[in-house]
Amino acid sequence: MLERPPFGGFFIYHSATCMEVRVVKVGIVGGTGYTGVELLRLLAAHPQVELRAITSRADAGMPVSQMFPSLRGRVTLAFSHPEEAHLEQCDVVFFATPNGIAMQQTRALLDAGVKVIDLAADFRIKDIAVWEKWYGMTHVCPDLVVEAVYGLPEVNREKIKKARLVANPGCYPTAAQLGFIPLLEAGAVDEGSLIADCKSGVSGAGRKAEVHTLFSEASDNFKAYGVTGHRHLPEIRQGLTNVQGKPVGLTFVPHLTPLIRGIHATLYARLTKDVDLQALFEQRYAGEHFVDVMPAGAMPETRSVRGSNVCRIAVHRPQGGDTVVVLSVIDNLVKGAAGQAVQNMNIMFGLSEATGIDIVPLLP
Repeated sequence: MLERPPFGGFFIYHSATCMEVRVVKVGIVGGTGYTGVELLRLLAAHPQVELRAITSRADAGMPVSQMFPSLRGRVTLAFSHPEEAHLEQCDVVFFATPNGIAMQQTRALLDAGVKVIDLAADFRIKDIAVWEKWYGMTHVCPDLVVEAVYGLPEVNREKIKKARLVANPGCYPTAAQLGFIPLLEAGAVDEGSLIADCKSGVSGAGRKAEVHTLFSEASDNFKAYGVTGHRHLPEIRQGLTNVQGKPVGLTFVPHLTPLIRGIHATLYARLTKDVDLQALFEQRYAGEHFVDVMPAGAMPETRSVRGSNVCRIAVHRPQGGDTVVVLSVIDNLVKGAAGQAVQNMNIMFGLSEATGIDIVPLLP
């Protein structure tokens, strides 16, 4: 017997065991990029998800498994044209699209009772003027930005539970914020002189063809970019300001590394009081399934989180001085994108938070 619960999805009732299994009907807009295929990888194995539609204007009609053979036997759907996908029949729709797409379609979905998780940046930054400056376009639904919940579960879990619209955090912002948050919450550092020195693999640039991500350009090479300003700067600054309760001073420098996946954030701050840093981080993230505070002296590596939804963190105080160094690593496509989006979906629909994403990292 099927019965639709008030929060969306439906129950499958197993009479033999008297157990009710909640199933969520899912649609994906923009399933042809790296975050899209990562969403498909995770959701295809999710025991409480029914994939209903994956859209692509250019590839409508093509079987998903033809484009991504890794999904053969897992995803039987074909890409569909957005106007023919019947997304209004889903319980939740993920947008794995370029910036500026979700804001054009979200209102109609919300009006139809569909929840939305946007993996792009359309709803992350609350100051519309700041968003328009950094993203170079006019926002078409600023009222929904007010409603949107920033989807960092380690900070906004209770708000996510009640949300209709979740702005999934960016990759750099996830790694940087999780590293800085315990220090700011404890008032242990000078909030005016934070430094985030971050490195990312080339998949963070997306699947489109660009010269700087060509093999002969990115391989055997390492470089900084966006030193004068990067779109993730206002997002990180906003999140840390919300934690601190007043504006923070942040220098953020991203780097491109010859990796496919992974983000390594080296974070610096000046201590203003003497605290047990190891205990501070362990206590802040106690009970957090997807944040692993490593033992004192550890050096987390990007390969230790490859393919997983885990953020590994280590905290150091070099030579016992007044500078604290936090090392934070994530997989940019999982905890930095699709995995965190599924984590948010689980929270929104009252599922166990780790369902479908409790994955052992790939090594080597």
